[in-house]
Amino acid sequence: MKKLKLFSVALGLLIAASAGAQMKIGYISIDNMVALMPETAKIDSLIDRYQVDSLQPRYNYTLAEYLRKDSVVNGKDSAKTPAAVRAKIREEMQNDVYELQNWQAIVQQLTENKQNQLLAPIYREVFSAIQQVAKEKGYSHVYNKEALLVAPDGDDIITLVAQKLKVKLPPQLKQGTNPGQ
Repeated sequence: MKKLKLFSVALGLLIAASAGAQMKIGYISIDNMVALMPETAKIDSLIDRYQVDSLQPRYNYTLAEYLRKDSVVNGKDSAKTPAAVRAKIREEMQNDVYELQNWQAIVQQLTENKQNQLLAPIYREVFSAIQQVAKEKGYSHVYNKEALLVAPDGDDIITLVAQKLKVKLPPQLKQGTNPGQ
């Protein structure tokens, strides 16, 4: 019985050792790769355009509506407006005031949403290239570099992914990377 247990343990260790030998781990900074994509440079100008063409008019409209409603409620002709209507307008004004007071946070959130929307296809393209490189080069695991506290330079696959995407790497990203072929 002891021989059977010993044999089972030895067999288990042998299987684990062979499985570990087949594991090839790499990593990449996904954000760095996305930033290097040519399409990413265009996104900054699209975001600026979005802020000018969409967000600024919204702010201007909200401010103009607040001022119009204020003149209806507090202006010289406010007595001619029925009390129920004035109450409804005051309620609407509270929403306008909230939006105007929190405009910076609203702009930040809307801009971030738009940026994520515009970057989504680029991230998909990078993820696809990472999967292709991992399959072609035999990587069983690829981690996001920012998630690792310690990582050997030799397993950074950014060079391979950049080649797959036909993107030129800046010299500072080429140094110290020598991914397995």
